[in-house]
Amino acid sequence: MNVKNKGDKTPIKKEELIKEIERLKKEKKAVVLAHYYQRPEIQDVADHIGDSLALARYASTLSDVEIIVLCGVHFMGETAKILSPEKKVLIPDMEAGCSLADSCEAEDFKKFLERYPDHTVISYVNTSVGVKALTDVLVTSGNAVRIVETFPKDQKIVFGPDRNLGDYINSITGRNMVLWDGACHVHEQFSIEKLIALKKENPGAKVLVHPECKKVLRLLADKVGSTAALIDYARESEAGEFIVVTESGIMHELEKKFPDKRFIAAPPEDAGCSCNECGYMKLNTLEKLYECLRDESPEIKVDEKVAAAARRPIERMLELSK
Repeated sequence: MNVKNKGDKTPIKKEELIKEIERLKKEKKAVVLAHYYQRPEIQDVADHIGDSLALARYASTLSDVEIIVLCGVHFMGETAKILSPEKKVLIPDMEAGCSLADSCEAEDFKKFLERYPDHTVISYVNTSVGVKALTDVLVTSGNAVRIVETFPKDQKIVFGPDRNLGDYINSITGRNMVLWDGACHVHEQFSIEKLIALKKENPGAKVLVHPECKKVLRLLADKVGSTAALIDYARESEAGEFIVVTESGIMHELEKKFPDKRFIAAPPEDAGCSCNECGYMKLNTLEKLYECLRDESPEIKVDEKVAAAARRPIERMLELSK
C-alpha cells in the first residue's frame, strides 16, 4: 500500500519515505542512480552514485531492470535514455536543468559550427541531446584530456560548451581548441579572495578544484579533477585537511568515505553563503523521488532520430574511456 495517494500533500517522515522507496524499487524492478551533487539523503538511497562518466557507463550496462530513476539533472536523464532506449527513464523533478547546458542551445551551436567546417567537434557531456547530436565525440571532466589527446596534434577542434574546462584542456595538452563561451554558474561563483583566505587559515590543507572553475582558481590547486578524481586524491593523499572547490554535494561522499579527514567547502562570492550549491541539483528531494517511483513520472522522452545521432558520440566516449 502506498504511503499516500497522488495529490495528497501530507508530509511523510524520512524513515517512511526510505522504506517505501526501497519497496518500490524492488516491486518495479527499478534502479536509482545519483550524482555526487545530489542531496545526502538521495545519495544514501541510491543504488549507484558517481560522476557523469560513471553514471553513463553504469546506465549502459543495465540489463535486469525496467526503470531507471536518474537523480541528477535533465541532460543526465537524456543520456541514460539514449543508452537504454528500451527502459523507462524517470527524473524526480523535470525542472532540474543545467546552467551550462542552457548556455549552449543546439541551434546556436549549429550556427557556430558552420564557421569551422573543417574542425572536429568535441563536446562536454553537460549538454542537451540536440548539441550531442552535432558532436563527433563527447567527454567528461574525468576523461577530457585523455580523449582530446587521441587526436593528432594538428587536428583542428571546436570544444563546447564550457570555456573553463576547454581552457584547462588547452593548457594541459598544448592545443588551441576553439572554445564556445559557456560556463557553469556554480563553478563560476567561487571567490578567489575567499579561497586565499581559507588557505591562510588552513596552511596544511590541500586544495581540490574542479576544472570547470576559472584558471585563477585552478592555479591554486593541489589537484584539478572531476568529482571522482578529487575523491580518489583525498583517498590517496596523506593530508588530513582539504579545501573543496566544487559543488558542495560532494562533501557528503568525502566525509562518509574519509571520516578521519577534514573537508572545508570553498564559499562563493555571495558573503551570505558558506558553501556553493547547484539549485538545479537540489530540486530533487526524497519525497519527489518517492512520488516519481510511485507514479512512474516525470518520464524522459527523446526523439528517436535525435537520439540515434546523439548515441554515436556517447558510445565513442565510452569506447575511448576504456
